[in-house]
Amino acid sequence: MRYQCLSDWRSMQGFSRLLDLPDPPKQLCIAGNYVPELFTSCIAVVGSRRISGYGRRVIDAIVPRLVYEKKTIISGFMYGVDQYAHDVCIKNGGKTIAVLGWGISRKLENSDRKLADAIIDTGGLLLSEWEHQRPVLWTFPVRNRLVAALSHEVLVVEAALKSGSLITARIARLLKRPLWAVPGPITSKTSQGTNALIAHGHAKMWISQLETKNGTDDPILQALGDTECSVDELARSMGLPVSEVGAQLSLLSLSGKVIEQGGKYYVSKN
Repeated sequence: MRYQCLSDWRSMQGFSRLLDLPDPPKQLCIAGNYVPELFTSCIAVVGSRRISGYGRRVIDAIVPRLVYEKKTIISGFMYGVDQYAHDVCIKNGGKTIAVLGWGISRKLENSDRKLADAIIDTGGLLLSEWEHQRPVLWTFPVRNRLVAALSHEVLVVEAALKSGSLITARIARLLKRPLWAVPGPITSKTSQGTNALIAHGHAKMWISQLETKNGTDDPILQALGDTECSVDELARSMGLPVSEVGAQLSLLSLSGKVIEQGGKYYVSKN
């Protein structure tokens, strides 16, 4: 993979937001075709390495709309939420920037290499402040400050209470970047961090973007009809896993299309 390391990046328009950092990088190494327009409207989509089915469905719902809005998706290229966000962006015709937690010269293999090639081939960038640095524990939190600084806003999809994504969220707040968090099931460890960000007023709740199909086009709304059902009952009637139905019901509840009372769900009439 061809790359270049830039010591004069401060004079390049696209990287100017990195100057908001108290400790901007000494150099930037990039692979791909740099164009300033790539940085016009950037949103970081970050989250847990232990992405759940719920997290995947959230990204499937959110990222295509962000691509439609001509936003560049920035993430950290780690397995889980990061790589899934990069992948969904590319598959929907968008451009994405991957900020690496290691030196850009390090060889990528298998699915990592395939994703990196796809990012570059579709007009995106791989970026690192190091050329040869190996990945160690401290490089990933350091990497996160670049993710937050390059972005105009930051969205946390899933995060445990000790997730590295919360470091990105904290830096975003310090840099006064708008911070969003997706609420998740209270039983999910990978939603404890995002729910805490919302509960403490550190992030705005990203609900309006969690769009579901309207009317009877949505299979769950169609299955509910005028009745009320528990998650188990609905899963049995639809022949789907309880976890999948429960996650979709959570989205429908957040959008106001479904109401839950006493463990039973029914379609809102509003």
